[in-house]
Amino acid sequence: MSHLQNISSEPRKVLEGVATRQQMYSLFNRHAQAPADGHRATGGRYIGEWFEVSEGDHDRMFEILPPLFYRGDTFAMCEFVAARVASVFFALRLNGGLRHFHGYCDLADPSSINQMRAAIIARENAPTRCMSRTERLDHIWSTVGTEFRAYADLRFTPAFLGRRIVIVYSATQGKIWKLLDDLTDLEVAAKLPVQFRHLPEIAAA
Repeated sequence: MSHLQNISSEPRKVLEGVATRQQMYSLFNRHAQAPADGHRATGGRYIGEWFEVSEGDHDRMFEILPPLFYRGDTFAMCEFVAARVASVFFALRLNGGLRHFHGYCDLADPSSINQMRAAIIARENAPTRCMSRTERLDHIWSTVGTEFRAYADLRFTPAFLGRRIVIVYSATQGKIWKLLDDLTDLEVAAKLPVQFRHLPEIAAA
């Protein structure tokens, strides 16, 4: 029986704000705890994820290794994450300023990079700063310490297998593991930085 969960390949923002260098490298290892399943082997856990980086880190990544390709506002790292999934960096002019982003694109799909670029531009051109529930959950997963998050294995109920779980604190049960997707609004707020807790919520893309 397969326990592979359905993972979207649609572009999705996984961190609010500009990643620090430490956060950027942590995000590169965001799925280090994931099971060695089909999603990991094919890069399916990564495809579509994106976040903003600083200009300095964008330029630094360009200089670390010869890029796989460089086309105007875009370059790809020469090492693949898995299969044909690569780290792609963008320098995009938004609202009169130049901003920099990293995303995972499946280069086996010729439209992948253009779809990622269009999704970032559409999301970052929102008239007000906001976050969807999905983005809030992804931000929590991206920033919580590895000792407080995991992918459920055989120690957990079969319905949890392969899914993301995080530690929460209960007045009656103490420290418990809970599915990330099942966090209540109060639990989500408690795990978000104060400045993000009251941002307007938007529907997931």
